[in-house]
Amino acid sequence: MADELGGKVAVVTGAASGIGLATTDALLAAGSRVVLVDRDARALQAVCAARGACAMPLVIDLLDPAACAALVPRALALAGQIDILHANAGLYVGGDLVDADTAAIDRMLNLNINVVMKNVHDVLPHMIGRKTGDIVVTSSLAAHFPTPWEPVYAASKWAINCFVQTVRRQVFRHGIRVGSVSPGPVVSALLADWPPEKLQEAKASGSLMEASEVAEVIRFMLTRPRGMTIRDVVLMPSNFDL
Repeated sequence: MADELGGKVAVVTGAASGIGLATTDALLAAGSRVVLVDRDARALQAVCAARGACAMPLVIDLLDPAACAALVPRALALAGQIDILHANAGLYVGGDLVDADTAAIDRMLNLNINVVMKNVHDVLPHMIGRKTGDIVVTSSLAAHFPTPWEPVYAASKWAINCFVQTVRRQVFRHGIRVGSVSPGPVVSALLADWPPEKLQEAKASGSLMEASEVAEVIRFMLTRPRGMTIRDVVLMPSNFDL
């Protein structure tokens, strides 16, 4: 329905491409206004210019602690309220652990875990004060299966899966729903770091999903009656296990 989320304001991180952009489009189509958060100023301006006044750009490098702490105040200054936070920004480190760059590990763990926790922490007082809100975190199939070719990435998603499930139990009494979406491999820039043999295998078997398919699941989660929480959705191509 075109007005399922009418009057709502969503904040989407990592919104200039991939799942974040697809979610933005799904939420705009459902009637919400969206604050798009990304560090890529040029891409963000182009995306928002093509989507009209309901798409509001907010250029932030979430790995900068001061900039990250300013996300919620700046989003509120732009839009006046936050009904939905989609904590989507993330990085990928795959391959054998022994070959990984430790600086890349630090960067990925900071964005995939610490930034998500800080973003959720910072938005909760606003949502608690309004006695309503939705938080959706982009997790991964790797949060549910010890994927041998991506131990660092999988560990970050296992951590955030635990975070989502525990925070949900703390805040549901305030009218706030917290859930995660855990897709298998999605066509996005993150796959650029996949081991070449795994990427080729996934392409050959048709074991990749489109970002729009994940976004549709997120829209479904957000449009359920307030008394229902979809705490986690695991989705993957039907032939992924081949």
